[in-house]
Amino acid sequence: MDFLDLARTRWSVRDYDARPVEQEKIDRILEAARLAPTGANRQPQRLFVLKSDEALATVRSATRMAFNAPLVILVCAKVDEAWHNKRETVMRGTTCDMYNVAEMDASIVCDHMQLAATELGLGTLWVRGYDTQALLDAFDLPEGVVPMCLLDVGYPSETARPASLHFERKPLEETVVVM
Repeated sequence: MDFLDLARTRWSVRDYDARPVEQEKIDRILEAARLAPTGANRQPQRLFVLKSDEALATVRSATRMAFNAPLVILVCAKVDEAWHNKRETVMRGTTCDMYNVAEMDASIVCDHMQLAATELGLGTLWVRGYDTQALLDAFDLPEGVVPMCLLDVGYPSETARPASLHFERKPLEETVVVM
């Protein structure tokens, strides 16, 4: 599939059928994550593949956005391994002496997984609304490993549809400045 066709095809799935995701597809999705670029190639991502009934029940108690996905990937980053800009950086009107790219790296990894899943006929949903402490406690994450997002993965149900605004895109003239 052409990349732009793939990008157009992907949408946020909020209703999954109960069919489990095959291990070969999970492996391919995880390989896409492994190949994702990260700041200075530090690869701080840590991925927890949640597919047992117990793990999924825990996720469902920590967020209302699991939508009964048969697979959820807890995307984390080992923050102290991520690249950070040690030079002065101006962000949101404040000056800081360090900017850590852990969250950005995790987002790139997640995006690669979403596109790989789409190519495999699966649906995904990037989730940030969850109880972080509940996930930290339940999964006994290693020291310094911080949850960045959840990725619901599975086969869309027969009734699943893209959100009404999904296909509305601003024209490039509104979002791009050429200098």
